[in-house]
Amino acid sequence: MPTLKPGTLLPTPEEDAAITAAALSDPDAQPLMDAELAQFQPAGGRGRPPQAFTKVPTSIRLDARVVEAFKATGEGWQTRMNDVLFEYAQQHGMFAHQD
Repeated sequence: MPTLKPGTLLPTPEEDAAITAAALSDPDAQPLMDAELAQFQPAGGRGRPPQAFTKVPTSIRLDARVVEAFKATGEGWQTRMNDVLFEYAQQHGMFAHQD
């Protein structure tokens, strides 16, 4: 039996049987047959789609005020920091090929 979160209440076998019977009696909620399930195809690939340029994990020492300022902008702060650095590098001709 799987580990349950504290406080999780499971139905008794009688309650479970009543729930299952009620679900099966609903004509709009019938379980799919094996042949129907076999027709399903994944909606898309797994994970993120491949990007033209990948990001590289790095360790860098930055001014705490800079980091806090970006963090204060909320979720996505690291992406915004990357965008600022990218723009700087682009404006200063630091890329071998301009995108």
